[in-house]
Amino acid sequence: MASALVGDDLTRQEEDEEELRWAAIERLPTYDRLRKGTPMLTQVLANGKVVHDEVDVTNLGMQDKKLLMESFLKVAEEDNEKFLRRLRDRTDRVGIEIPKIEVRYEHVSVEGDVYVGSRALPTLLNVTLNTIESTLGLVHLAPSEKRKIQILKDVSGIVKPSRMTLLLGPPGAGKTTLLHALAGKLDKDLKVSGKVTYCGHEFHEFVPQRTCAYISQLDLHHGEMTVGETLEFSGRCVGVGTRYEMLVELSRREKEAGIKPDPEIDAFMKNTAMAGQKTSLVTDYILKTLGLDTCADIMVGDEMRRGISGGQKKRVTTGEMLVGPAKALDSSTTFQICKRTGSLPRAHPAALVTDKLLR
Repeated sequence: MASALVGDDLTRQEEDEEELRWAAIERLPTYDRLRKGTPMLTQVLANGKVVHDEVDVTNLGMQDKKLLMESFLKVAEEDNEKFLRRLRDRTDRVGIEIPKIEVRYEHVSVEGDVYVGSRALPTLLNVTLNTIESTLGLVHLAPSEKRKIQILKDVSGIVKPSRMTLLLGPPGAGKTTLLHALAGKLDKDLKVSGKVTYCGHEFHEFVPQRTCAYISQLDLHHGEMTVGETLEFSGRCVGVGTRYEMLVELSRREKEAGIKPDPEIDAFMKNTAMAGQKTSLVTDYILKTLGLDTCADIMVGDEMRRGISGGQKKRVTTGEMLVGPAKALDSSTTFQICKRTGSLPRAHPAALVTDKLLR
């Protein structure tokens, strides 16, 4: 009985200490409050005592990152969707709706002038003839041997947010061309008609690269960079976007409502919303969910350098399997990538379009 009372007293004491820490964080100015994580790093000391350490989320050490990742993502296959749900639940509690993007394509037609037959082969003779023909064609001295090919004809549809869309069609049906059109990456030589809009806005009204992504079936990476460096470089190029502004509003609403956020989710969101960091938890999260944490320090490699396997390169490109054939991939690798990215639309207002069909 005495030991039980002592245990209850210790529990109440720990809860009181945590409440005092949280109250101190709440009194900080907004800028400082966003840089401080709630007491969330749980450690068990040698004497068996459990302590909660408060940290600066913009300066997490390797051990701190490892502890945080293990706290909410022990087994990626099982915990990833739960983690995404926890992120979504935090914004839903205070009535913040994450912007959704609906893609509409109306009467899209694409045609191009191409060489057919033996002239389409990339031989030295054909390249020479093509160069001479294009030069003479500028002054109308030689007719073009190119023929018009209709790639897409009057295609219309809608890509809904929070959905995973499967694009089906036989080889050569124009699946890749349609995905290029949706991402605004069509070749300038193609003749395009129709309209593609994102929430009613056409491509000239915003920066498509900040809103959508298309990755071809080719693995184009810097062979001398490690897997972790490649993902970190990509993240820094894209930036944090509007995450910081959203976190400021989220923190303000939670303070007004007297809501104490989930400490693990709070630390993750604060770390990923801060710009200018050399490393981010986003990289660790992607490495973990795509099963790349075991090869994070290995060079990607290329034709001249030994690196990671073909399946791991597909994982590095993350969304590359969404377009074109999954060459040199076993069914397990393709399934894992599709499964892990497929959980995004169920928890966040993202839209995925894929032409993969797992049999």
